[in-house]
This record gives sequence, C-alpha cells and structure tokens, in this order.
Amino acid sequence: MAHNPKLRFGLSLEEATGASRFNPSLGNAPALPIVNFAVVGATAPKLVDTAAGQLPKAAAIVICWTDAEWAALQHVFCGGSTVLAYSARTHGTWPGWQTWASDLPKEPPTGWDHWGLYRLVEIQGRPVLLLKSNTHLDYPGAAYLEQMIELVIAKTGCTLVMSTGTAGGAKTTDHVGTVRAVSAGTLYQPANPPKQWPVYASKWTADDTLLSKPGFKQMLNPVPATTAAIETLVGQYNQHFGSTYRRSDLDPLSLNIADAVPAWFDQTGGTASLLTTPTFVVATTSGNLADYTAVEMDDALIAKACGTKASFAFVRNVSDPVQGADLPTSAQKNWGSAVYDVFGFYTSFNGALVAWAMLS
Repeated sequence: MAHNPKLRFGLSLEEATGASRFNPSLGNAPALPIVNFAVVGATAPKLVDTAAGQLPKAAAIVICWTDAEWAALQHVFCGGSTVLAYSARTHGTWPGWQTWASDLPKEPPTGWDHWGLYRLVEIQGRPVLLLKSNTHLDYPGAAYLEQMIELVIAKTGCTLVMSTGTAGGAKTTDHVGTVRAVSAGTLYQPANPPKQWPVYASKWTADDTLLSKPGFKQMLNPVPATTAAIETLVGQYNQHFGSTYRRSDLDPLSLNIADAVPAWFDQTGGTASLLTTPTFVVATTSGNLADYTAVEMDDALIAKACGTKASFAFVRNVSDPVQGADLPTSAQKNWGSAVYDVFGFYTSFNGALVAWAMLS
C-alpha cells in the first residue's frame, strides 16, 4: 500500500473515529547488527563534516522519509560500527545532520518550514549526500516535492537521485523484507485506465559487484517476523480492534513471515516499475497490482522532476506485503500499518544496505 510518513496510510480507522491509536509491540526486539563491510572487501562510508546552510556538492543523493527509514540509513551509512537499538526507530535527530531550510517558497504551507535534513558522506572517493526529506507527495504536496528535487539537482550538481525506504508489497510472492530496486516509476491516476498512467524511466543500471558477492548475504539482517511474532501481532490486533481474525485471515499467503535470508532484486535499467499513489491504494492477493514492484508515495514524482537533468533509481523494501483481497478496506489499512510499525525498522536496514552496495 502507499506509505505516508506523517500518518502512514492516511487516517486509520481509530483516528477517524477518535479511538485510541493502535501501538503494536515486538517483545525482546533485537538491535540492528554491526555492519561488517569487510565481508565483501569494502570499507564503511567516510563521514564528512557537513556545513549548515546550503547543500554541498555531491555526485549522488540518497533520500528517505520516515524516522524508521532514517534510523536504518544512518546506521548503514554513518554509524554501523556499533549495534543500533530497536528504540532508535523513532529518533527525530542524529548527530552531524543539518537542516535545509533555505530557498523555501515565499508563503510555505502551515506547519512546514524546511525541505529536510542532510549529511554528506564519501563512498569510493565520491561525495554522496544523504537527505531525510520533510517534503512529501501527501504534504506539503506534489509541487513542493518536485521543486525540492529540482533544487537538489541544481545545487549539488548530482548525476543520480536515489530513494530508499519502505513500501507496500505489490507481488504475491514477496515476503516482508524483500528489497526491489528499479529505475522507473508509474504515477497512479484513478480517473484514467492503467495503460494511460504516465511512466517515468531512467536508463541508470546499478553495478551488482558487491551485491553478487557471497558475503553480502551475511551483511543482511533477517527480519524478526517469525510465525510466533506474527501470531502475537494478530492477538494484539484483535484485542485492540475487537475483532476475531486468524493469522490466515490477515496473512492468507504467509507473506508476513520473513524469509531466512531477505530476498533482493536489482531490476534497474529495465522496464520494471513501482507504483506511486497519492492516496491509500493497496495491492491484494487478487494480483490487482502485480505488474508493479511496490506501492509507495513519492518516487514517480522524483522521476518526473529529474527529467533529463539526472538519473534516478528507487530501492524499496517491502515493509508490509500484499493484503488479503477478502479483508475490509479498514482491516487492510490497519493490519498493513501494524506490520510496518513493528518491522519497518528492520526491512529498511536491508534496503539501505542494497542502496549502499549499488553506490559502492
């Protein structure tokens, strides 16, 4: 389903009715591990002092949105020498990051006062700018998101814009934690048939040298979405919503049970495309969106803004797989949100690792 970093999936059922928010929990949640770059013969990105004010020059930009995505990105690119506690998934600040609040529109929307936060690192001698975006298709809106991307390209001189983060699954084979990288985005337009939805594509193709090394699988962290963990989550869900769902109802294909080794697919440079939606849209077990690799809420607009000025690529992790087609819309939304809330921190770590490897 499409992801909103502020409200995740728009208003949930309990938010719409004024009920208390569902806060699922994972008992004994493991920390993210130390990142062992040496197993693929690589070294950690080099941290570069990042000045406040204007964006620095960079060869590539890596963008994320939510706090869980940001924590994972920070861990892989900036702080992988120690473990990272599960509680870090809600951190709102990280050392060394600067606020990008210059070049704002003259009359910005209420409550929106900066484009995002940024930090510079160096990978293989190339400057790479990390950006935790505060600018989203949902808010403050598509025009601002496109303007931000245009500014990023103009000010940094980058030749590649890469997004990484959580997404709803689109394929009925992708378990939670699956990572899919593409260089094309399709913009959902409900008033038009799918064949008329605009597609924006880049010819950029990732170098899979590190990804193909046997040691890369050792770097990946198994998502702790075990059968027992999902059963516990179902129990918490039923208790909160007063429902009586079984796991087979909420997870009919067991896609919320993680693979022992997270799967990743590099489909950059080809025709594979993700789907960008402005509202709540969900892929289901009916295969309604199986032609796409994931469902999210920004990337096709990034591609549109890049145009011919820069290449682009999208590395998305499945933080909540496809939903049961027979479930009510409210259950699809609330169950998907619950799975993301509990496991998005872990799925984002593996997505960030794939993004790093593609840039190394």
